[in-house]
This record gives sequence, structure tokens and C-alpha cells, in this order.
Amino acid sequence: MDWLRESTHHLEAPVSAPRPQPSLPAPLQQRAGALLLALVLGLAVLAPPFALSSGAASAALALSDAQQLVVEAWRLVNQSYLDPARFEQVHWRRLRQKALERPIRSSGDAYDAIEAMLSPLGDPYTRLLRPEDYGALRSSTQGTVSGVGLQLGLRASDQQVVVIAPLDGSPAAEARIRSGSPVLEVNGQATSELGLDQTAAALRGPSGSTVLVEILEPDGKPRELELERRQVDLRPVRSKRLRVDGHTLGYLRITQFAEPVPQQVKEALQDLQGQGIEGLVLDLRNNSGGLVSAGLNVADALLDSKPIVETEARDGLSSPQQAGPGQLFEGPMLTLVNGGTASASEILAGALQDNGRSELAGSRTYGKGLIQTLISLGDSSGLAVTVARYLTPSGRDIQNQGIEPDHRLTTPEPLNPGGEGDDWLDQGAKLLAAGLPRPEPGPET
Repeated sequence: MDWLRESTHHLEAPVSAPRPQPSLPAPLQQRAGALLLALVLGLAVLAPPFALSSGAASAALALSDAQQLVVEAWRLVNQSYLDPARFEQVHWRRLRQKALERPIRSSGDAYDAIEAMLSPLGDPYTRLLRPEDYGALRSSTQGTVSGVGLQLGLRASDQQVVVIAPLDGSPAAEARIRSGSPVLEVNGQATSELGLDQTAAALRGPSGSTVLVEILEPDGKPRELELERRQVDLRPVRSKRLRVDGHTLGYLRITQFAEPVPQQVKEALQDLQGQGIEGLVLDLRNNSGGLVSAGLNVADALLDSKPIVETEARDGLSSPQQAGPGQLFEGPMLTLVNGGTASASEILAGALQDNGRSELAGSRTYGKGLIQTLISLGDSSGLAVTVARYLTPSGRDIQNQGIEPDHRLTTPEPLNPGGEGDDWLDQGAKLLAAGLPRPEPGPET
């Protein structure tokens, strides 16, 4: 929630089954395909359970609760994973058997067995979420997080844990940790041994406690930091008015797609238009994703009956999503993106670019074109499972590729998007203002 906002990178669509998402607008609900509604509603269309013979049923009854947890995890992944051909390659049924042959006497043993079972799939986004990780991710989708404010991801080339982005106003942002920095150690433990989720878990802790983090700076030198954990106010939507070259522009920053975001975006746009803005700068920098449903809501508010995204499920069927008629803001736009723009924010950026609604400025986006759903295992733990891939309206698959902006902005990239000295915002605002009609001259004096 994109971590869990400690590791927001990998979860594209953290959706809590089976609770529906009431923020999805009626026009979009009517047009949404079965697949994406299944994602939004929490996999409401899973296949029925296995039919068991009487002997198999007796064997199932003999399993302990901890062993049943392993079987249930296997079943859920088996039913919903995007690429079932991968099962043949890794001998998926045999992996279940090997997991059950382990000594499983507790929930911890079951979690270890599930992680060992999922590892051969080679998909870092399909994974077990232990209770603390599952709870943190659920909280982050509602706009709260406790920790140091690092959103983490796995670098495709070498599976190194890297910083997607620091959360605005967090200890990590105040320490000026840059997007893309590899995280080497947390409290003396190598992240190569911890893995993504355990690195995220190690960064979380009670407010007021500290954690020692070692990162690799862009110049190749390691940097050790002691960060104090605290409750981070995510404030996912921020806005203000800008005056640029005689024009009045609106500035709208979305740092993540949590449940409150669509309503907050609506209120911000109404407020900005009340101030007479002529154009809008939308800032998606360091927005590493979140709830797909929230991202679709925002796209629906900015695109008038235009295509938003196309999702492809495991059966090969495509489900195009289209915005409803009308839009909350009809004026000119420019959208800022960077390497921390990922997942749901890339869906929005790609839709705006492909439809000619807004040019993009900044640097290439992260490149996460896979969608996960979040499934509860019933014991406070859960599974994140890759269930679909998405394509932009023009058919671009951005997985590991990202989206190239229309305008590459000069480096160095600002460390505090939207704050003092944000040269990229200045450049983007000037690009937008340059395309507006010349302002009327004031009265002669």
C-alpha cells in the first residue's frame, strides 16, 4: 500500500476480501468488467472448492489447523494466480505435498511452509502476509501508517530491496533518502536475507523507537542512518494555487491511492476551480500505487467517456475499463511523474497520456503492470496474489518498462516534491502555462 506502506511497491491492488469498495462511482460500476470488479470486491468469483473423495475428505479432516492453513493457501493461489502455466514448471502439486511433509505444529510453522511453497513461483508479488504485515497493509489503504515512511520494492534485475519513495513528512523524507536507493541492512541484518516483507516489518515498530538503516547512495557509498519511528500522517491529497507567468494554476498532489482519495480529490478540484484556475498540474511523483479502485475513481473524474485501462486475466480474457460521461475538471493539464510513480498511479498516468488528456513531465515511471488482490486466510494473516496484468488504453504493457514522459525534466530531481525549491514543479507549471492563452493586460494607469 505500495507497502504495508512500508513496502507499497509490490501490492498493486490491496483489496480486503470480501468488503466492497463503496467509493467506486455508479457510472464506472456499470461499465466495470467482471475481472476488475472481482479485484475490487476481493475475488468474488473464485472457483468452487475442490471436490474430495471420501478417502481424501477423511485425510483432510485429519489435518491440524496449522496444516489446513497451508492447504487453504495452496488452494487460493491455485484458483486465482495469473499464470497457471507456471504451475507445471514448478510442479505445483508436489510443492503442496512437500509443504505438508514438514513438521507443522504452529501458525509460525505454517507460515514458513507457505513461504517455501510459494518461493519457486518466482513472483515476488505473490506472497504470504504474516499478521503484522497484513494488518499494516490494511491500515495503509485507509491512509495511516506507523514506521519510518519508506515505500520499498524489489529491483527486477537482481531482486535487491530498493526505495521506491519516502512518504511525505516521514522520517525517511526528512533524512533525504532518495528514490531508487538500495537498502542494504536494517538493524544489522542484510536485506538480501530478510527479503522484502521482512525488511518492511523490521522498519516498523512503536512510535519513539529507533531503527538503524544502511542504504547505498547514488555515488556508490553506503550511508548509515538512525531513524526514529513515528505515526506518519499520509495526507494522500494536497492542493494549492500557483501563479505562473500571469496565469492562475491549480496544483494537486496525490501521494497514494487510499480509500479516502477519490472524495478528497473531488473536494480539492472544487476548491481550486472556485479560485479561478486556468489549468491543473497533477503530481504523481513518488505515488507508488495503492487501491486500484481509488485510482480508477480519479481517472473517471478526469476523463470524459474515455478508456482508462485494460486488464488481462489468467483465462486470457481482456476487460476494458472506461470512464463515465463528464469530468470534474475540463481545463488543460500537465502530470508530473518519476521513478517512484508505480502501479495504480501508472494506470492513471498512462490513461491521461494515451487519451491526450494530459502530457507527462519528469522521468520514466517505475514499471509495475501486474495487479494483486489481497485475500484473508482467516487467522489474521493473508495472501497477496498476482491475478491480472494491465495495459494502457493504447495497449502498452509497462511491466518492467515504465512509461516515458512527454517532457524529460532536468536533473537533479527534487527531494521534496511540492515543497520549497521544487524546480520540477516550476518547470512543469511553465510548460502548462506556455500553452494557455496570453493573459489579458491589466488596466492602464
